[in-house]
Amino acid sequence: MQVQLIRAFGAPDVFEAAEIDTPRPGPGQLLVRQIAASVNPVDTKLRTAGPAIAPELPAVLGCDVAGVVEAVGDGVRCFAPGDAVYGCAAGVRGHGGAYGEYVAVDAAFMAFKPDALDWRETAALPLVTITAWEALVDRTRVAPGDHVLIHGGAGGVGHIAVQLARAQGARVATTISSAAKADIARRMGADETINYREESVDDYVERLTGGRGFDVVFDATGGSDIATSFAGARVNGQVATIVSQYTADLTPMHTKSLTLHTIFMLTSMLNGVHPQHHGEILAKAAGLAAADQLRPMLDERRFTLGDVAAAHAHLEAGAAVGKIVIDIGEEAKTL
Repeated sequence: MQVQLIRAFGAPDVFEAAEIDTPRPGPGQLLVRQIAASVNPVDTKLRTAGPAIAPELPAVLGCDVAGVVEAVGDGVRCFAPGDAVYGCAAGVRGHGGAYGEYVAVDAAFMAFKPDALDWRETAALPLVTITAWEALVDRTRVAPGDHVLIHGGAGGVGHIAVQLARAQGARVATTISSAAKADIARRMGADETINYREESVDDYVERLTGGRGFDVVFDATGGSDIATSFAGARVNGQVATIVSQYTADLTPMHTKSLTLHTIFMLTSMLNGVHPQHHGEILAKAAGLAAADQLRPMLDERRFTLGDVAAAHAHLEAGAAVGKIVIDIGEEAKTL
């Protein structure tokens, strides 16, 4: 099969076209013919960061899988050849990657493709949806009437988080950096937008909450400023973040008695802990898509399997508006 392979860690130009043996599904696995994949910030970090959680070199990267089941391994009962499936089940240590024509994945991580979405939209969903779901549904348990602040509501995780919070019945505010991104956030369902370059945390907390603070704050930016999240939360509130690999002063968290949740959705794949929950999340996400409550926004640029290096460079340049999708099968290329 054709793949995009890396033999060393580094810049996007480390990708090279290669032909390798098509994998066979082991016990509990599916062999999926890939129709589309996506590019996430973690994919670029895996490409550059080295062997900590990346596959052993030479490696095929790519976490998000969307395709058709070609074969099933021993013990698989919930899927059969011909099923359309999707999931975040690839591209890290111990798992083959999605940047190829086929990939063998653990069935527990997978769900049936949402009927309401096309293949390209389906490929954009898994990693970002599971991340936002773990933050807002599993950990902070957003409930109807909660006032939720999402940092980065026009970003990859953020625009999904806005929709999930709305689906939970919350009132949603989000930080953005421009009028164009404010428009995106509103289209996703945000009730209130905040240009963080023009308005301080104290000012928007006063304007939107009367000084009380938000019930839940979700930092979906991947940045390194947890302080603004602490400042935005109410006393006894909750904060969730997708990046906590830096030194920060936790005093404001202590003085407000806040609860802090760190979200790293790849933990389950790396450690084999509760993999079936990811499949359950994606099955529920398909239901939200059917109810017109969840739909990813796609970047307008198109990339094929031979363009993976350009797709990574496009994301790292900050030029993407919406999720970047890799068209692999003809079903995606003709959309």
